[in-house]
Amino acid sequence: MSEETQQASPISASAGPGGEELVWHRGKSYRKGYTTGSCATAAAKVAALMIARQQLIYQVSIVTPSGVTLNLNVEEPSIQGNEAVAAIRKDGGDDVDATHDMLIFARVSLLEECTDIEITGGEGVGVVTKKGVGLPIGWAAINKTPRHTIEQEVRGVIGPNQGAKVVIFAPEGEERATRTYNARLGIEGGISIIGTTGIVTPMSEESWKRSLAIELEQKRAFGMEEIIFVPGNHGERFVTDELHLSGDLVVNMSNFVGYMLQEANRLQFKRVIMVGHLGKLVKVAAGVFHTHSHVADARMETLVTHLALLGAPNDLLKAVFACPTTEAAMELIHEQGFDGVYNEIAKAIVEKVEHMLRYATHKMTCDVVLFSYDNIVLGASRPVSEIVGEVTDKSVPKGDLA
Repeated sequence: MSEETQQASPISASAGPGGEELVWHRGKSYRKGYTTGSCATAAAKVAALMIARQQLIYQVSIVTPSGVTLNLNVEEPSIQGNEAVAAIRKDGGDDVDATHDMLIFARVSLLEECTDIEITGGEGVGVVTKKGVGLPIGWAAINKTPRHTIEQEVRGVIGPNQGAKVVIFAPEGEERATRTYNARLGIEGGISIIGTTGIVTPMSEESWKRSLAIELEQKRAFGMEEIIFVPGNHGERFVTDELHLSGDLVVNMSNFVGYMLQEANRLQFKRVIMVGHLGKLVKVAAGVFHTHSHVADARMETLVTHLALLGAPNDLLKAVFACPTTEAAMELIHEQGFDGVYNEIAKAIVEKVEHMLRYATHKMTCDVVLFSYDNIVLGASRPVSEIVGEVTDKSVPKGDLA
């Protein structure tokens, strides 16, 4: 999960026995943490303080954008004249991600020739190579909120008439970044310095959703007008191996079907193709737009309803309803010759999507392709050959997404 930090509605906050802030999710407590942006801000502040005081400092406090005060231990401090280096160890709390427990460093050097504060990235901090992540190509992957808090804290130490260069670096960053989405987003060579609130809230669905939407925004920034949504890696492989379409068209929507459709509509994509296993997408035919099992499970009810509308016998309906999985139900449905139900379910999914977006001023078309675990097309909202054949070359700008 990403370290972006907005609290999801089922989570409540309290204090632990040691005074640390906790959140409660389904009866279990989780410890909060802090973002790479908070680490970089604190490291830059303490480095500036060491220059100002000409002494080593081993603890520093900052106030995060969300108003939480952090008192953080400083590691590997050093100072030489008008330059100092310090590190803060990232703590993701109980929401451990790829950057947990790594050191985020800041090197601050005073500048005599100007009063600006220059913020850049060094070793282990990624570089932006593609549009769509909110930063210019060629810039270090230090997002806007951390850039602002770093400048604010350093300015508070050095005063209004002094300039400084701040280099954020993370020696482990390049290796850690291989466990993130960075390369896919066009951030090369290291991690991102991110966080809008400064605090990591465990189990935050909002953070996960936002990380998925960033890739969608990037593809739209390249001028793409069509997109293929899949629930996971199986869907992506099916798109490339069975439908023979470019993986550059694919965006993972996970369980957040409604959210990602709304984001696609907001970004004014002209067309969305949803490709997924029946067991996941059949829920959307019942109007369930968050498909995790803890939200709702209407798989068998939906299958039975559409089979009944096709005139399936009562014995088949009862047998399907008793099946533990949709794969098991498929065998029964095939045996009695009701495979046509999958096309009806795909059409029903399209109808539910259209109903959800009925008040949107932008009109986005939708198609659906359903498949089984053995990669067989079960059904589609229209003939699959038509759906695939209408994918346009301009949807994947040549060279830009390679």
